[in-house]
Amino acid sequence: MTALPLIPLEAQARALPRGRLPFGFLTRFYAALLLGLVWLIPAWRDPRLISGLFVWDGLVIAAWLADWMRLPKPESLEIRRRWSKALLLARPGGVTIELANGSGAAIRAVLTDETPLTLRDEPPTLEVSAEPGADVSAKYEVIPRERGDQSLGRVYVRYRSFLGLAERWAVADLAQRVRVHTDLNRAGQHALYVIRSRQVDMGRRHKRQKGLGREFESLRDYREGDDPRDISWAATARRHELTTRVFQVERSQSVWIVVDAGRLLRAQVFDAERPVPETKLDYAVEAALSLAEVAVQFGDKVGLVAYGRSIQQSVGLGHGAMHIRLLVDALAQVRAEVSEANHGRAARALLKAQSRRSLIVWLTDFAETATTPEVIEYATQMTRRHLVVFAAMSQPDLGELARRIPQSEEEMFQHAAAVEVVERRELLIRRLRERGVLAVDLAPGALAGNLVNQYLEVKDRALL
Repeated sequence: MTALPLIPLEAQARALPRGRLPFGFLTRFYAALLLGLVWLIPAWRDPRLISGLFVWDGLVIAAWLADWMRLPKPESLEIRRRWSKALLLARPGGVTIELANGSGAAIRAVLTDETPLTLRDEPPTLEVSAEPGADVSAKYEVIPRERGDQSLGRVYVRYRSFLGLAERWAVADLAQRVRVHTDLNRAGQHALYVIRSRQVDMGRRHKRQKGLGREFESLRDYREGDDPRDISWAATARRHELTTRVFQVERSQSVWIVVDAGRLLRAQVFDAERPVPETKLDYAVEAALSLAEVAVQFGDKVGLVAYGRSIQQSVGLGHGAMHIRLLVDALAQVRAEVSEANHGRAARALLKAQSRRSLIVWLTDFAETATTPEVIEYATQMTRRHLVVFAAMSQPDLGELARRIPQSEEEMFQHAAAVEVVERRELLIRRLRERGVLAVDLAPGALAGNLVNQYLEVKDRALL
């Protein structure tokens, strides 16, 4: 897994001539040639005056040639591409193109950056004017539509003098690979929310109610209402006073996040608050990162398995800021596949990597079929050794259709089909819960927050 910086590095290169004939004729040149047709008017009376037309055209061509010769060579121009911040999915980002004019002539230039459709609908065209020895810049905006690595190519340059007759064509090879990450700001907001909630709830946590954790923290004097089982008789004998053991939520537990990247996660979700539609997989990646940040805040170790037909990304257990950075890179490269995911392969890989009991959070979806989906069978099997949180992502428009009152015969059939699908999903979720799986069926937009709360509940109740 190749790590790329969150903020892409600057790319720079000297311009080179573009093509075999790297020059062009501008509108003023053609207008000057057409102006020479005025000589045709007196040529009606005296054909010898037609020679004035050729003389005029010769002067225009000579002027064009002189203008072209005055233009600096492409090698005297340096082009740079700078990035202002990290590229985040569905978040506007700024790119700056700089032109350094190392020649002794002033120029006007048109710069076209070769960008993929995943960043812009069309390549940006920027106009700048550069005095001799000056550096000028122009900015354009990108809105990433896909996570993962994106490739940018060359910057094409067309420049002319202020006379505006001739033009040179050049190109600067600024090919580079940049990485689009999930929205780190939204993921960080969930972690911040947890920290604040933890501070507000600190009083309740210090009560150390039954089930709040069994990791020893300290000793204190016995208080009325303490559980007699928490009394430390050895400390009581030394101090000649009743002494209670104080416990805290266990730390350094193992949390595995499993992300399904199969065909069902390719479904798009339209949200008015997001500028471009995102897939269920995008929401799953965002939720996975939010949960990882919160788990690390609580001192737990976090691992990742993302899979389709094969294992796409695998990150072992770890904690700390550097480990979160590894997870950010791995999640950015998870891509939705057109085929059904191999859930069995993911389950076997996880069982092999983790033998001790751990929390497994499985982000997936399942098809509403007459038979039990394969992913549900594997999630049930894993409960023999691990605590499994099974998070399925519903389609928001399907639920809305099931709740809507039909107004026509066609809507009635659609409503009936939607209700049947929703009821079948609810039945499968209930079956999972009966088998010991913490199963939830959530809208994509509610996934991250609910998973964080589910994780906190697991910690508070000491279910691991």
